[in-house]
Amino acid sequence: MKLNASSAIMAFALLVSPLTVQADDSHANMVMQHGAQVMPFDQSQAMHIFLPDSNGGILEIVVHDMNQAQISLVRSHLLQEAAKFTSGNYSDPAYIHGKKMPGLDQLQSGALRVSVRYFETPTGAAITLRSTDRDMVSAIHQWLAAQQRDHNSSPLKHCAMKM
Repeated sequence: MKLNASSAIMAFALLVSPLTVQADDSHANMVMQHGAQVMPFDQSQAMHIFLPDSNGGILEIVVHDMNQAQISLVRSHLLQEAAKFTSGNYSDPAYIHGKKMPGLDQLQSGALRVSVRYFETPTGAAITLRSTDRDMVSAIHQWLAAQQRDHNSSPLKHCAMKM
């Protein structure tokens, strides 16, 4: 049977799709496994939120059902991460998501141009990353977006979750 161009493209897409899904599943599994090694809280009881803004962005972890033990673990973890980020140490996110994360190299080398602030929320904690340097703001946005994709989280999911 002779295939036309669109049939050939569709056939190729069907052949490649399982490989793409498998690669995505493999990366997602790595993120979950590495995350469990780095993050002391139960990831199934929390939601990661990554919100870019005009000066950088916010990384927030929200614990569902107000579990105080999990909230304490999230706060401890993010307090330590904020201290590391201040000095350009992004080794934990690099381990979890891979060393080729977009924005990672710029954040590590440009730590003096990024203001990092930790704060507690009623349901967990958050870290803000801010800069007046447009290149650093772009790096922050890329870095947050990479984590957003890997954690498959969104503020819309967060709003829909039972708190």
